Amino acid sequence: MMENRWLGLIALTSSLLIAFVWIPLDVDTGLFEKVRRSVQIGDAFAPTVAAFMIGLGGLLTLLARSEPNAQASKLDSPSLLNHFQYALASLLIIAIGLGLMRYSGPLVVALFNTESIEYRLLRDTVPWKYVGFIFGGTFLVTALIAWTERKLKWAHVLTGFATTLILIAIYDLPFDDLLLPPNGDV
Repeated sequence: MMENRWLGLIALTSSLLIAFVWIPLDVDTGLFEKVRRSVQIGDAFAPTVAAFMIGLGGLLTLLARSEPNAQASKLDSPSLLNHFQYALASLLIIAIGLGLMRYSGPLVVALFNTESIEYRLLRDTVPWKYVGFIFGGTFLVTALIAWTERKLKWAHVLTGFATTLILIAIYDLPFDDLLLPPNGDV
């Protein structure tokens, strides 16, 4: 479809403008900062990762083949009510995912930590620091994909889990003093 090509082109162009124009002009620090022999995330890191993801989505949209759909879906001509229902369901999924992210870590520590140490003291130790992020992140990605496709597959769960692990590898593993959400707030 021509609309998909335009969407992909706009996303790709936007990502390039963000990465090569906006970030260099607006952000003072680089991707990484070395402070007192410690590597920390610079101010340009998060927007650069976001620009990369937008560009990747745009590129995949440009390269995707559109197949003619024999049956028209209910969502082909969505009404205002369809939009409202979709937005409400998406917000509910996000709220549940954030709730899982916030409370599953302390709950798992309370159930399985035999040393009776509270979660706040364990929030920066492996494996405890990853519990909430993995449960909440996996649920969030899986549920949003399943809601969009209107069916749940094991591939969705694996995609959600892999996405969460990739985010951990990008944001947590390279940095000693970074706490993944929600651990910085607990």
